[in-house]
Amino acid sequence: MKLIDERRLEDDLLYRVGYLREFIGFDDADVAALHASATLLAPLVPGLVDAVYEKLFGYDATKRHFVPRQHGYEGPVPTDLATLAVEHEMIQFRKQHLGRYLASLVTRPYDGKMVEYLDMVGKIHTPKAGSAQLNVPLVQMNALMGFVADAVTATIFALNLPREQEIQTQRAFGKLLWLQNDLITRHYQSADRYAALPAAR
Repeated sequence: MKLIDERRLEDDLLYRVGYLREFIGFDDADVAALHASATLLAPLVPGLVDAVYEKLFGYDATKRHFVPRQHGYEGPVPTDLATLAVEHEMIQFRKQHLGRYLASLVTRPYDGKMVEYLDMVGKIHTPKAGSAQLNVPLVQMNALMGFVADAVTATIFALNLPREQEIQTQRAFGKLLWLQNDLITRHYQSADRYAALPAAR
């Protein structure tokens, strides 16, 4: 039985992700499968981005988070929720970010910098990073990740890959999105996250 320093999981990002990768089984073969899918998925990224924003704009609980100024955006901001259209300059800015994120998943090496990037994806949706006005509830982040996971699955199945490659690619994305989900939810933990942990060794 392998011993895990549970307190270190809370404070050491690379240790946490290393543990998760080992437990889930996200290995070099999965990374290779993700990278191998890059040329096939890249042309489909704009469509995925559009589908995500169509879904986000379908509910006030998700659309309202696009009214405040977004981190890194310097242009005009929307005046209110009712008049905010997907064509707005700030939404186009956000869509470019999402497109780069999706491209990063299938092109970048899964090293320490990538881990920090994935972690920031979670943190940037809270007041802990980026805009202090932006505080997306966890339920909305989970809803988004569930939608993205299903959209990616449908996209992979539509590629008509050889069966073995299709399975490998889908499993790789499944593991990756669980890793990403953890790096989102960890930023919603309360300050007493140590309460249920064993005493430090």
